[in-house]
Amino acid sequence: MGASFRWWPSLPILDWGSRYNRETLTNDLVAALIVTIMLIPQSLAYALLAGLPPEVGLYASVAPLLLYAILGSSRVLAVGPVAVVSLMTAAAVGEHAAAGTHAYWQVAITLAFLSGGMLLIMGLLRLGFLANFLSHPVISGFIFASGLLIALSQMKTIMGVKVEGHNFVELLSALGHQASHSHLLTLAVGVATTLFLFWVRKGLKPLLIQTGMSLKVADVTAKAGPVVAIALTTILAWSLDWQGQGMKLVGAVPQGFPPITVPLWDLELWRELLVPALLISVVGFVESVSVGQTLAAKRRQRIEPDQELVALGASNLSAAFTGGFPVTGGFARSVVNFDAGAVTPAAGVYTAVGITLASLFLTPALFYLPQATLAATIIVAVLSLVDFGILKSTWRFSKLDFIAVATTLLATLLVGVEIGLVMGVVVSLALFLFRASRPHIATVGLIPGTEHFRNVTRHDVLVSPKLVCLRVDASMFFANARGVEDRINAEVAARPALEHVLLQCSAVNDIDASALESLEAIASRLKDSGIALHFSEIKGPVMDKLNTTEFLQHLHGQVFLTNYQAIQALTPEII
Repeated sequence: MGASFRWWPSLPILDWGSRYNRETLTNDLVAALIVTIMLIPQSLAYALLAGLPPEVGLYASVAPLLLYAILGSSRVLAVGPVAVVSLMTAAAVGEHAAAGTHAYWQVAITLAFLSGGMLLIMGLLRLGFLANFLSHPVISGFIFASGLLIALSQMKTIMGVKVEGHNFVELLSALGHQASHSHLLTLAVGVATTLFLFWVRKGLKPLLIQTGMSLKVADVTAKAGPVVAIALTTILAWSLDWQGQGMKLVGAVPQGFPPITVPLWDLELWRELLVPALLISVVGFVESVSVGQTLAAKRRQRIEPDQELVALGASNLSAAFTGGFPVTGGFARSVVNFDAGAVTPAAGVYTAVGITLASLFLTPALFYLPQATLAATIIVAVLSLVDFGILKSTWRFSKLDFIAVATTLLATLLVGVEIGLVMGVVVSLALFLFRASRPHIATVGLIPGTEHFRNVTRHDVLVSPKLVCLRVDASMFFANARGVEDRINAEVAARPALEHVLLQCSAVNDIDASALESLEAIASRLKDSGIALHFSEIKGPVMDKLNTTEFLQHLHGQVFLTNYQAIQALTPEII
């Protein structure tokens, strides 16, 4: 019996949970410890990036991990706040409330609720394929621009100044005007922390290995760099009274479990948040699935995109009801989870326990944590997303893809994250239609001594002035039907001795009604000119569709099984 459509999600936990053992437990606990150490400073930093109190980052890192462990199909994906989604959250919520206020937090909770609901519905309807409309060039350009925007937005915290701006140019201009008002102590701490974290990321691991430390221990130690920076600057801020010298600190962070919260039931607000929620959902889903598939392939595992939609939807809904904001699978922490030896999503459960313990017992120590330290953590993390090489490689490979990258990049930097992403999608779809309307049509000829046909511009082949053989390298549909028709007309006009037009359809997977109507017009005009239209190598499903019409019955030509048979029948003299 074939697979049937089902409206309910599966529970992957029943699969891996039934085989859970002591060895798996040990591996997951070790991975959870490492990811927890990494996730604590990241959660605090990304909450501030989203315009929220730092503890909200901790709240968003507990329940989502638990829900994903139950529903997620990836064994190692680590769900929580991420840089790009945090930036999109700040852009969306900032339109409705002032950052740092209770109203702002409520709108962020509502955004998580809407995003979770959309993801869940998409998963239940098995709409994972919709993410394919976000092409790789668009995602690359968007992440590139987002990385630059995030890094620049954190410079105000590094400099200790107040700056407003909604795009790259406004932020850069405002920072330039405020440069002379920088708080020197804050600037010194921020720059020093940034340089230290860059060195930790690139130079500490090789140095530790040279001292004889094992690869795994060196890797874990290097990953703990942000924790060292946080601990050191917090101690210095407390002991040297940096707050009294004008430096901004994190301040009081509430202790306790994540609170029970509810979204705002404001239909007008929902309407205004629908598009941002949809964009956050799709971007988060694409990032999560990309990371999940990459890591799963390394262990010969696989993930289910529709199941991921359900898991991410449930995770975001849980964030909305526990004081969080939109979350997704993070690249950096998922890779760390994988490298640390996590075997099952239970590692996420243990990480959630670790974050909860931190919320209960470690938050008082965060009072003296400089905000510049968290800003440095964000800058170092997001600059890894900025890949200037994508511009060069895309330009070399495909000028149209470069247009998509450049449009998304510039629109995101100059207009904003939401409009930039929408413009990237629109341009990408427009370029797709442009490509589709201009199918590659090759004039082919027979390679001497064989039954193979190749492009006449690339190979020495046998041709006849009485026949032109055109290989259409695309399905024929409304967007390209005129292109095929124009090419045939041009060939006929250029060949006065032409008697036969042969369409090789080996690459044609479908013919729609518009293309069929165009073929009927072509066949009629050719017949009036004394030229026969023939076909070869039509695929079975395409032939089945043609047989339901009267086109082949009225065709002034033949349908051949192979191109070689057509040449044998129509121009045997060239063989």
